[in-house]
Amino acid sequence: MAQEDVFKKIVSHSKEYGFVFPSSEIYDGLAAVYDYGQNGVELKNNIKQYWWQSMVLLHENIVGIDSSIFMHPTIWKASGHVDAFNDPLIDNRDSKKRYRADVLIEDQIAKYDEKINKEVAKAAKRFGDSFDEAKYRATSQKLIEDTEKRNALHERYKSAMNANDLDELKQIILDEGIVDPIGGTRNWTDVRQFNLMFSTEMGSTSEGSMKVYLRPETAQGIFVNFLNVQKTGRMKIPFGIAQIGKAFRNEIVARQFIFRMREFEQMEMQFFVRPGTEIEWFKKWKEIRMKWHEALGFGSENYRFHDHEKLAHYANAATDIEFKMPFGFKEVEGIHSRTDFDLSQHEKFSGKSIKYFDPELNESYTPYDIETSIGVDRMFLSVMCGAYTEETLENGETRVVLKLPAQLAPVKLAILPLVKKDGLAEKALDIRNELKFHFNCQYDEKDSIGKRYRRQDAIGTPYCVTVDHQTLEDNTVTLRNRDTMEQIRVAVPELNGLLHDKVSIIGLLKTLQ
Repeated sequence: MAQEDVFKKIVSHSKEYGFVFPSSEIYDGLAAVYDYGQNGVELKNNIKQYWWQSMVLLHENIVGIDSSIFMHPTIWKASGHVDAFNDPLIDNRDSKKRYRADVLIEDQIAKYDEKINKEVAKAAKRFGDSFDEAKYRATSQKLIEDTEKRNALHERYKSAMNANDLDELKQIILDEGIVDPIGGTRNWTDVRQFNLMFSTEMGSTSEGSMKVYLRPETAQGIFVNFLNVQKTGRMKIPFGIAQIGKAFRNEIVARQFIFRMREFEQMEMQFFVRPGTEIEWFKKWKEIRMKWHEALGFGSENYRFHDHEKLAHYANAATDIEFKMPFGFKEVEGIHSRTDFDLSQHEKFSGKSIKYFDPELNESYTPYDIETSIGVDRMFLSVMCGAYTEETLENGETRVVLKLPAQLAPVKLAILPLVKKDGLAEKALDIRNELKFHFNCQYDEKDSIGKRYRRQDAIGTPYCVTVDHQTLEDNTVTLRNRDTMEQIRVAVPELNGLLHDKVSIIGLLKTLQ
């Protein structure tokens, strides 16, 4: 099955089973804005809990805050967002559609990569076990030519982005013959910059109102509270401040479901260190964060680092952790060494000293900062993509199952009476009422037991308990495993102890120690 078809199925599945709905759907929706349904909000909250506890519980020198969405507008001047938070946009005159010039070029580079990989795959199939990929790449004239074209485009694109050369970006699009994905024409406008911040007015009267912004990132709320946290918490360098919160960007090219949205949620941690130690800490946080992702069990081959070639003006090192989505490897987390840029800028624009006195060195300095930043919605999408599975069973039937990590699953345990009569429903409800204090349980008595199993498979419930007539005799139930579909008899009093470590976030956290 083509990967784009898989992605369409995941989007459809997300709506059908209560994970993600288009926002304002009864009014024909609002582009690039989505609502999380009853199962989606549970999965999303579990992802946030996993991240939050991995930061503030596992690290004694990391604490959390919750800063406001509205902040003083000078903050965004200091951070550079007012002047430099832009995307390079280009319009097609025929279709009237607007695109990000950098995305069009990156997609073209990806086409070269796909073409090269297909050639290698065809050769591997043709030569079988005797295939030497390195030798083939070095000797195949067609492959060499394609690779040279790809690398030349990549270097040209990198230079244009680093120089912020909008004319060159357009020329690359023209020279590569890149067409409008919708209309198929090459009738392009010039490339221009577009600021991504939403603005509004704060104040009771038009004369006394002040222009403020919906924050485009959560990081600045941490920086402006650096001294508050450091002093009240008596924090010593190195230490971190974590935050989960909403951010807003007026994305012109919002696409790929919840991957790029106008209203989204971030999980960010800023880790403050001594100047000169930042690269060492940058490497350490790369290892910590990759381990966090891989602990979910989707396979290390589906993750990779992508080092930035164009560094932001404030950074001296940056990398992304990418996950293999159906539409290619895409960023889910960024790790950046932001130097002392942010604290220095806020010190300059506020006129207040934001220095840290280091008792070991007996001197004051502006700390350097290592940032780890995850888009919650992108993380959610990566989990859904990693978990979505279609299986053909031994009897020829197929089932769709979300093989979610048990600790993240919206429902941990479904409790199902075999039939509604003979006291089985009442017994099942008693079990549910006892276990609901420990983890999220769902009771279901409608349809055949097979259909109920399939419903639970589709929302990713890792375990199902079936209450049958034997339960009334010996107080045991059938416990079914989602992934293997194996069933065992378990005494009711043993259920909580048996399942707790398997479905609790604690189980995941222990693997990170």
